[in-house]
Amino acid sequence: MEWEFKVLDFIQNNLNCGFLDWFMPKISGLVDFGALWIFTAIVFLCFKKYRKDGILLLVSLILGFLIGNIFLKNVIVRDRPCWINTTVQLLVKNPIDYSFPSGHALSSFIGATGVTFINKKFAWVAFPIAILIAFSRLYLYVHFPTDVIGGMVLGVVISITVNLIVRKIYLKRKRAHYKVNNFVDKNY
Repeated sequence: MEWEFKVLDFIQNNLNCGFLDWFMPKISGLVDFGALWIFTAIVFLCFKKYRKDGILLLVSLILGFLIGNIFLKNVIVRDRPCWINTTVQLLVKNPIDYSFPSGHALSSFIGATGVTFINKKFAWVAFPIAILIAFSRLYLYVHFPTDVIGGMVLGVVISITVNLIVRKIYLKRKRAHYKVNNFVDKNY
């Protein structure tokens, strides 16, 4: 944990400035309760072409919340850096849940990975936003680097898993439907 405090202290001592003190709480706030990515999923639900993708994104976010925020945080029970080093003045409200994994990084990387499945061009916008949000949690001194990395990795894994499983099921159903229709057409 010592190296993690060194990273956080480096950020505090070398990157701290008025603009970032204003900007980082705002960028982090975009994902409070998964808001940005839930909004993105709702937008996709509004278009028939992307409706299935919106559902997959919502399912991934719900799964991420259950695994990360409900299960892992309460099993690992890791204190936040701001609870251990109380000398750093927080720019955001002191979080009340445990530290690992970062829920902001988790939902952001679920969202970024999910929209990349929809269209690879979305990655050029989604991943820089996700990285910025993940970094904001370090800047704000509310997560350790491994909390953020853990959230990022878990988010990507959850999104890929949900997308691959559902798409595989969809393809099997589509093939089965095709075989039944093809059989009926040939025999009747």
